[in-house]
Amino acid sequence: MRIGCITTSIVPSKTANSIQAVKVCHAMKQIGHEVHLWVPEFQRADWHQIAEIYGITEQFEITWLPFSPKFKQYDFSWRSVRAAINWNADLVYTWALQAALFANMVKVPAAMEFHDFPMGFMGPKLFKMFMRSKTEKLIMTTTRALATGIEDRFNIHFDPKNLQIAPNGTDPERYLDLPNPEKARQVLGLKAGFTVGYTGHFYPGRGMDLLTNIAKEMPEVNFLWVGGQEKDIAPWQEILQIQSIHNVTITGFIPNSKLPMYQAAADILVMPYAKKIEGSSGGNIAPVINPMKMFDYLSTGRPIVASDIPVFHEILNEEIALFCDPETSTEWVTAIKKLSEDNSLRLSMQKNALDTSIKYSWKNRAEISTKKLKKILK
Repeated sequence: MRIGCITTSIVPSKTANSIQAVKVCHAMKQIGHEVHLWVPEFQRADWHQIAEIYGITEQFEITWLPFSPKFKQYDFSWRSVRAAINWNADLVYTWALQAALFANMVKVPAAMEFHDFPMGFMGPKLFKMFMRSKTEKLIMTTTRALATGIEDRFNIHFDPKNLQIAPNGTDPERYLDLPNPEKARQVLGLKAGFTVGYTGHFYPGRGMDLLTNIAKEMPEVNFLWVGGQEKDIAPWQEILQIQSIHNVTITGFIPNSKLPMYQAAADILVMPYAKKIEGSSGGNIAPVINPMKMFDYLSTGRPIVASDIPVFHEILNEEIALFCDPETSTEWVTAIKKLSEDNSLRLSMQKNALDTSIKYSWKNRAEISTKKLKKILK
């Protein structure tokens, strides 16, 4: 198939939605489809830079299109749909609801990925118009909770043949032959000793306050915080200094291509999300969140300690992760100590994590999507 992909995310950038969009395009290219991605013209990059930032290998075409800020990227979405048609795309695959609607309006099939509810003043209106369109469509949600939530909110029922529960993914092949934690720490020049790792952003709701309290209570354990933007890191560096917490290493942003080695440097990987997590469009995304780090953690083959948020149980179970109250640091300290002292438990959870990661590869996700799309296009 010729798949015209449209995202309003900035490419290249460090944002999760940008990474997710590029990973999806890459996976569809890997399984043999022709892929062209249209993005807004904020900044450009050559393929070598794109590959380094996003950790990908198969080149696909990316076109940056101009837009006017006053039109809130509706002009970009329309231009992109027209460009996809001129490219002879079989369908439009997008994360922008207005692009999906524009495609359907001109009788072009659309695959629309939802990572949150249709938000804002226009989101619900566009969604209703999109769902009323008779043109072929595939609705994709990253969690079952989100699909159910959209159905309840809009009093609709998705046809199973037009719905895919599509959790985010991982690239298991990038995690093959990783060294053990001690060796990975040596390679990266990190402190020796038992290490708890966190990778991702430092935004509110990601649990940095909880991690700080845990690090303070466990001075004998090393904590490795990987990622974050400078403006988000600085306040935590100051807090660590004020509280005389010396067992935390903060790396700052690490290109996705180098991330597996940093994750491998941890003996345990943590997901300390709060019960309320603010999304990029506002609201609380905790009931439907599906973080990409969860899938990369599985590929790393390390035990996971995660906040006990119901939606995480769609992917994780007690054979892979220990679940803790995100508002009680004592539970986290107990879980970390349990894993640090029980090598056989760690090894069992590592094996289960690796076995599970294969199921959630980006390529498997793309295979399911394209099979559904082929049926819809018949």
